Amino acid sequence: MEPTEIKLKKDIKSMSPDELAEEFKAKKLPAFRAKQVFAWLHQKRATSFAEMTDLPAAMREQLDGEYVIHSVKIERKLVSKIDGTVKYLYRLDDGETVEAVLMHYKHGTSLCVSTQAGCKMGCTFCASTIAGFERNLLPSEMLDEVYAAQQDSGERVDGMVLMGIGEPLDNFDNVIKFLRLVSCKEGQNMGMRHISLSTCGLVDKIYDLMEMDLQLTLSISLHASNDERRKKLMPVARRWSIAELLKACREYYKRTGRRISFEYALIGGENDSEADAEELAALLGGSGCHVNLIQVNKVEESGYKRGTRENTERFRALLEKRGINATIRRELGSDINAACGQLRREQKQKDN
Repeated sequence: MEPTEIKLKKDIKSMSPDELAEEFKAKKLPAFRAKQVFAWLHQKRATSFAEMTDLPAAMREQLDGEYVIHSVKIERKLVSKIDGTVKYLYRLDDGETVEAVLMHYKHGTSLCVSTQAGCKMGCTFCASTIAGFERNLLPSEMLDEVYAAQQDSGERVDGMVLMGIGEPLDNFDNVIKFLRLVSCKEGQNMGMRHISLSTCGLVDKIYDLMEMDLQLTLSISLHASNDERRKKLMPVARRWSIAELLKACREYYKRTGRRISFEYALIGGENDSEADAEELAALLGGSGCHVNLIQVNKVEESGYKRGTRENTERFRALLEKRGINATIRRELGSDINAACGQLRREQKQKDN
């Protein structure tokens, strides 16, 4: 199917059961047919209307003329020999690529999902932003990251982190629709409490998310203990100060009752000193939050290096001593560069 033809058709997999029912009602099609189609898309994972064999042939032809069923294809797949983590590079219908990472834990299987093809945020230590921003992902494309991983692995995805390529809150409407679809009881039926959304700190969108009252876990990419250093690492800090960000976080916690997690990527010689730990503890003290310490991934273009494991342990211990609950994120797929952004960057170089 040509890209122009795709754009002229409606994205049927991004429709909720109610939206699909309204579409069918407007076409004077039986309501039970909408339920059948939704089940084909989200339970049986049909990729074409021709597969929907319990629909009349004329109806299948009609739907095919008006709607498109987006799907992703696995372009590359890397499997860690250390812990079985699987990294996927998906090819979208228009040729763009995104990444997802399937991770195994004692409590189940989790997928790290991309929400955009590329990223605008410009964080200086992140590989996702280097290849440039192309576009937002559709709800159906984010869903297909989950569905494709399940089909390939033969495992159910129990939980999800929106921490792949892109800034989820910069694609707000599509991400919210995706979250409602993936948690829909007629589809994947994933509990919101098993979903974590990571943002670099789009304060206005945090307030918008708060209004949704979605009971997911909000993770804030902080990565610095003062505004000066954060501005150097993260351009978003030039728009909102840490004080403004933490105020939004307090409001979010007050409204939803959901504890917020702060991510802090330790960069050797940049933000990992004892003084940094003390400043971070003073900043977050009394908030009842959790700090997830991450050893920064090596990205050649950034010039940053990760600190030693000993220094990371010392940083964590200092936070704990000051009453901050802190853990060091378990590193999965270290032999396959499981951090998002690197495979897409390599593929874009090949494609160009």
